[in-house]
Amino acid sequence: MQIPRRFRIIASVAGAVGFLMLGPVQAQNEEPPPQKTKQAQAVSKEVYERIQKAQEDVDAKNYDAALRKLNALYNPDKLTEYEQANVLNYLGFVYYSMENTGRAIETYERMLAIPSLEPQMAKQTTYTLAQLYMMEEQYQQALNKLDKWFVMETNPAPEPFILKAQNLYQVQRYSDMIEPIENAMQVAEARGKPIKEDWYVLLNFAYFQQENYAKVRDIQKILLENWPNKRYWFSLAGAFTELGEEDNLIAAYSAANTQRMLEKENELVTMAQLYMQREVPYKAAMLLEKEMAAGRVSKNEKNYRLLSQAWMLAMEDEKAVPALTEAARLSDEGELDIRLGNTHLNLGNFDECVSAVQAGLRKGGLKSPDHAQISLGMCQYNKRSYDTAIRAFRDAAKTPRSRRTANQWITVIEADVERNRQIRLAREAANQKRQEVEQRRATTERL
Repeated sequence: MQIPRRFRIIASVAGAVGFLMLGPVQAQNEEPPPQKTKQAQAVSKEVYERIQKAQEDVDAKNYDAALRKLNALYNPDKLTEYEQANVLNYLGFVYYSMENTGRAIETYERMLAIPSLEPQMAKQTTYTLAQLYMMEEQYQQALNKLDKWFVMETNPAPEPFILKAQNLYQVQRYSDMIEPIENAMQVAEARGKPIKEDWYVLLNFAYFQQENYAKVRDIQKILLENWPNKRYWFSLAGAFTELGEEDNLIAAYSAANTQRMLEKENELVTMAQLYMQREVPYKAAMLLEKEMAAGRVSKNEKNYRLLSQAWMLAMEDEKAVPALTEAARLSDEGELDIRLGNTHLNLGNFDECVSAVQAGLRKGGLKSPDHAQISLGMCQYNKRSYDTAIRAFRDAAKTPRSRRTANQWITVIEADVERNRQIRLAREAANQKRQEVEQRRATTERL
């Protein structure tokens, strides 16, 4: 089971939106965002005006000019720590806007190192760094920043918990993902916010990695209720399989089929196989015939064989014949021809039975050639071709396991032959007697 790729980039998107819409540094919480420029007592008029000039360049997307102005302005020997923080804040934003994430991280780390940095700005910068580290695929660094941020933030929104879970996924700490995701859901529910589909998918992945299929099953039900999707049906079916809930498994596949979500050949064939397992072979046969006619299930040996099995299990031998005929035609081995012959035998089609079994014997590759000879003998016997029937049974008797059955059939045939001979002799004797009587009567009449 794979986690969707969008989990790897969601933090990047969130960070980009935060920067572009809310200003240089903005954390994912419900506190009001800071203004793009903030004039305070500790910021001199000159510094403020030079930052404003840089801001105008940022608004015009003239980032190189903004960078030159801010770098010229930044001088720790001449700026107060508060002024340094403001300049670094904007410098970090410009580097980010220029897609120079590494320099943005370096700048915000310098900003965090300022001893008198305001707690609110420190908190927001820490969260921003967590996002940036994730964008740079430095997931452990991102987790370290998030752990610090959670200490600072007493009332976190759901999104930071999800960001932590995403980073835990990247470092393969799957079991640790569960707690932050469930925390995010609890916070969202308490604040009356919707729980997002991606959160359930992420949580489902975490539980799947722990092989907690009961939880996977429950999550998939929630996903299907709120976001009906083909992949959730199959994931639910997989959970039912692991839990041994076979009735629910076939119900899940059947529901997906009803909603026309089964599209691929393997999905449709699996549905047919499930019907057969649950002893509803008629439905399996009807499904396969329909989909083979529509071209969504291939008309190959394997599928024709499955179709014939479905019809035979449904006690519809006549309907099984066309499928078996095609399967046998497509097979290089004779096993399916023998099966076709036996079906013809059951239906009383003895000529067709002989032809099919003989074809199977010619192809070879049989698991039980002796059983095939017995079938051939039975077909020949029903055609009253006793000599060829006996030859078939004698070939079968060469195998010890079939010797008794074959000899019994030979005994039956020889008895039939002898009985027929006696009947023929009796008829011949009766005819001769009748002819003698008629001759005597004719002689008497002439006298």
